[in-house]
Amino acid sequence: MTQSEFLNIVMPFKDKLYRLAKRLLISAEEAEDATQEVLLKLWAGKKQMHRYNNVEAFAMTMTKNFCLDRLKSKQSANLKLVHSNYAETGASLQQQVERRNSLEWVERIMEELPEQQRMILQLRDVEAYEYEEIEKLLDMKPTAVRVALSRARKAVREKLLEKHRYGIG
Repeated sequence: MTQSEFLNIVMPFKDKLYRLAKRLLISAEEAEDATQEVLLKLWAGKKQMHRYNNVEAFAMTMTKNFCLDRLKSKQSANLKLVHSNYAETGASLQQQVERRNSLEWVERIMEELPEQQRMILQLRDVEAYEYEEIEKLLDMKPTAVRVALSRARKAVREKLLEKHRYGIG
């Protein structure tokens, strides 16, 4: 496989790898390093790439595993979840502040979710993966994915509503 063939296969989904890594790791720099490591591993195994039915799913799994290993390592003491992929123009300053505040709260709430729910929510609602793809990536049964996603969404919704009510019942 030539370099250009490899790039034609990998380039369409490299941003998804980065976003997943950024969701799981501390910063843009950590996510860039993780993405680069995965791409290097893919390049090193380019001769076997034709064996995979879905190279993107394989790369996403590699990214997830690399990031989880990184989080489990001794250096993980100062790693945390950070995500800011959203930018919108044309809104008033008040609306921008409110949206940014809500997004920050959603990120904080997601940090508190169990790891599996957090990853499923990221893959489905941020990355727009299909249920079948998530099932394969996380090696889970269809029902388990849907239940975990439902619980994650419910937890985010309830905590966000609680925050917007300012603790008033």
